[in-house]
Amino acid sequence: MTLVIGSDHAGWDLKQAVIAHLQASGHAVTDLGPPRAERCDYPDFAAAVARAVASGDAELGILCCGSGQGMAMAANRVPGVRAAVVSDTFSAHATRQHNDANVLCMGQRVIGTGLACDIADAFLGATFEGGRHTGRVAKITALEQGS
Repeated sequence: MTLVIGSDHAGWDLKQAVIAHLQASGHAVTDLGPPRAERCDYPDFAAAVARAVASGDAELGILCCGSGQGMAMAANRVPGVRAAVVSDTFSAHATRQHNDANVLCMGQRVIGTGLACDIADAFLGATFEGGRHTGRVAKITALEQGS
């Protein structure tokens, strides 16, 4: 599985912990920045991760900021991206199964590193169920296309 990850300064430490955990679990992860925990603007990194997922260069993305909310708002502006803010393992699993979410957003000021790693595992371990959810995801796609 091809994974990309990004953060802003407020989520940088969480991003580093998640990268280390995922790599220790055998995942290849591409860090799209920033390289340091210096002040930066979250939309820049949300866009980089979202575009990589939307283009197919990556299967899934992970974004970390202070709350996860800003990253999700920015990432969801990229057509084809379904970014979800998650702070528990059930929601991480369910958003992949039911919403076909392809970008996970987490907040460093909301959750600790242990929980973030468990959430990432739950997100990556789930797959879209299809079935009754397919039509609902199609309606989300229609909305982003202006229908």
